[in-house]
Amino acid sequence: MLSSPLIIQIPPSMQMTDEQFFEFCQVNRDLQIERDKCGHISIMPPTGSESGNREFNIGLQLGIWSEQDGTGIAFSSSTGFTLSTGAERSPDASWIKLERWNTLSPQQQQRFAPICPDFVVELRSPSDNLQPLKDKMAEYMQERGVQLGFLIDRKNRQVYIYRPQQPVQCLDNPDTVSGDPVLPGFVLNMSKIW
Repeated sequence: MLSSPLIIQIPPSMQMTDEQFFEFCQVNRDLQIERDKCGHISIMPPTGSESGNREFNIGLQLGIWSEQDGTGIAFSSSTGFTLSTGAERSPDASWIKLERWNTLSPQQQQRFAPICPDFVVELRSPSDNLQPLKDKMAEYMQERGVQLGFLIDRKNRQVYIYRPQQPVQCLDNPDTVSGDPVLPGFVLNMSKIW
């Protein structure tokens, strides 16, 4: 079993179209697959049980808040989004304002939607190197529409908070992390994550 992502480099003459990449991911549903802006494909192993539980708790808290708030919709870690760079990414949890989501056609909503979420969360698994996750968060922050990102480093009990055009903030061992003002009233309880 893989312990870290397998990176496959595809020659420029063999790059997949968005449609081909979507089909490739559909026939390999048991793997989490992402593609960066250079066309390199990352194949991640299934999440370990403990990390899967922590990821579920993040999604659960975000989903409950989203249902109560009603101004947007939350997405699971298996959701792919096509960024403006052409990269296809799957954050561990994400949320998009309804007004932005509703600008997409039904066909766009059924595929890897060509939109970057307003809010993204990445959770560092025990086998993950921190720098590639920081790079992914920086990539999100360059996208139009994204307003907030949390990178949760369980190994060091730190949460990095990303906002467009602002320095990254690092919280050491917080009990909670607030999504205000982007997600008014959303507070991530870290006791279920640590």
